[in-house]
Amino acid sequence: MTLSHLHLAQFRSWARLDIALDPRPVAIHGPNGAGKTNILEAISMLAPGRGMRGAAPGDQARKGPDVGWQIRATIAEHQIQTRALPGQPREVLVDDKASPQVALGRLARVIWLVPAMDRLWTDAPEARRRFLDRVTLSFVPGHAEDALGYDKAMRERNRLLRDEVRDAGWYRALEVQMADMGAAITRNRLDALARIMAAQDGARTAFPAARLQLLAGDGFADDPDPLTMAERFAQMRPRDMAAGRTLSGPHRADLGASWGPQDMPAALSSTGEQKALLLSLILANARALADEAPILLLDEVAAHLDADRRAALYDEICALSAQSFLTGTGAELFEALRDRALFLAVQRSGETSALA
Repeated sequence: MTLSHLHLAQFRSWARLDIALDPRPVAIHGPNGAGKTNILEAISMLAPGRGMRGAAPGDQARKGPDVGWQIRATIAEHQIQTRALPGQPREVLVDDKASPQVALGRLARVIWLVPAMDRLWTDAPEARRRFLDRVTLSFVPGHAEDALGYDKAMRERNRLLRDEVRDAGWYRALEVQMADMGAAITRNRLDALARIMAAQDGARTAFPAARLQLLAGDGFADDPDPLTMAERFAQMRPRDMAAGRTLSGPHRADLGASWGPQDMPAALSSTGEQKALLLSLILANARALADEAPILLLDEVAAHLDADRRAALYDEICALSAQSFLTGTGAELFEALRDRALFLAVQRSGETSALA
């Protein structure tokens, strides 16, 4: 599912951008602030959700929330358009027909790695949970709908808890909904982790393989059975009522990772090994999606790698069945890709980015 054309209008620092692409890796280079990452963010908007920066639509317009923006792309034979008019939510059109965002996940499997994710292993569980759900979404586009359904039912349950409603019937109906969606979420996550670890096994890679585990308190990750999960929610109702919110469930899950013969926890590893583990997972994610030909976005990925590891990374990227986009401050960072990639130089004048 190759991205063959990308057009931006009034998106971030780009008043306009038109680029033709092919399956080769794309090395985007230029000084800090030139607008390189904005191209990657635009491509990430071809997936469901708020993209790799998690920004609201009004914050992505080049001249502020009173000016809309538009992204058009050609993926395989499909024409995709996503835009945000001033004060309006994001719209998606696929082949000129209005579509839900989840439709994007079925057309393009977009994976990204950004510098903020370097803190993944030492950050709060919420960050790892978002990462895990983004990985899961790359395998199961419907995962987003399960998560939205679970959150909606949980918000209603939390309202009852805060109001100290005692009617068990109200809770039971919501807890059955939460259990149905929560079991699907847990199954999706477990399947995603299994596929990632299988993609690591036997791979020729310069990056360490991680052993992954889905962690959740009160046994919610142990048995993704709706009946069992509904019973757990009912059992925890008194404790949750005292707190005024749902304290346990798939919404509190965490991702555990360890590596090496000593099963070193990722959080206790060196900064360099933490980065290497994260890269290993991203590459395994792309490898596991080979049949779907994913789009891989790597922002400033080469900045903290030595020359040997950069070369190894580029070799792995070229071996993947993935269309890859990389950014860096200088073309020299991509020297090992010289004859295998499309190079784009980016510069900025005032508030506007342009290709050099």
